[in-house]
Amino acid sequence: MMSRVYKGVVAGFVATVAVSLMEAVNLLTVKWFAPFPGIVARILDLHSLTAGWVVHAIAGTLILGPLFGILCPRLPTDTPETKGIVFAVGAWVAMMMVMMVTGDAFVFGSNFATVGWMLVTHAVFGIVLGNVYARLIAREKRAHVVVGAQPAH
Repeated sequence: MMSRVYKGVVAGFVATVAVSLMEAVNLLTVKWFAPFPGIVARILDLHSLTAGWVVHAIAGTLILGPLFGILCPRLPTDTPETKGIVFAVGAWVAMMMVMMVTGDAFVFGSNFATVGWMLVTHAVFGIVLGNVYARLIAREKRAHVVVGAQPAH
C-alpha cells in the first residue's frame, strides 16, 4: 500500500517528465518562450541551464508531487485533473509572487508570452499530476478487492 505522499512523488515525477518534454520542444525547436528551467536557474542565481533542469525536476517530483498528495483530498473541485490544475495554478501564482518579490523583471520584461507559457505548462503539469495520482488510487483500490468475497451485512 502506497502512502499519499509516495503516490504524489510518482505522479509528480510523471508530470515533471511531461512538462519537461514540452520545455525541450520549446527550447530545441520553436524557441518562442524563455525555458522554464532557465528562469528557475536565473531566480536562484545558479548561472546554469543544467542546474535549472535539476532544480525543476526536484521541485516537481519531491516538493510539488508530495504536497499534492497531502492536499488532494482538501482541494476544491470533483475530478482529479481539475484538482491538479487548481494546485498547479496555485504553484504558478506562488512562483510569480516570488519573481515579483525578488525583483526579477526578466520574465515580465523580455517576453510577456513566457508568463502565459508557464501558466499553460503548469496547467498541463496539474492535469497529468491529478490523472496519474487518481490512477494510483484506483489501482490500489482494485488491488484490495477480494474476488469472490461475500459482502458483509
